[in-house]
Amino acid sequence: MSELRELYQEVILDHNRNPRNFRKLELHSHHANGHNPLCGDKLELFLEVKDGMIKDIAFIGSGCAISTSSASLMTQFLKGKSVAETRRYFDHFHDLVTGQELTAEDLEGLGKLAVFAGVQEFPVRVKCASLAWHTLMNALESTAKTAQTED
Repeated sequence: MSELRELYQEVILDHNRNPRNFRKLELHSHHANGHNPLCGDKLELFLEVKDGMIKDIAFIGSGCAISTSSASLMTQFLKGKSVAETRRYFDHFHDLVTGQELTAEDLEGLGKLAVFAGVQEFPVRVKCASLAWHTLMNALESTAKTAQTED
């Protein structure tokens, strides 16, 4: 097994067992729900955005290991980032999990999120990994509709 695959499994399992920022954020400026009907993942995301910056971000819900760890890593990564940066990171993460080519700089900029590159080999898992991100975009756009991975 390659070192990258081992790291991928280790990070995914760690964030699934001990998700970071797993709580309801009582004081929040943005909120959205997400659902992946194929896997049964459900997610509720809360953000406190002030002056264009994500001051705090948290989630609750239930889902598979990929979905939970993706939400956990995403919330850790985005705390303290600007909304503009967040939109760019959404695009980079989406490209990563769907197998689109990223520059070395963009890949490095994703930090630990790069471990999700392996999901591109499993199209159904792409939906699990990207659910939190689509929910995030709905929250930032103040969309009341539940983010879904299926139409």
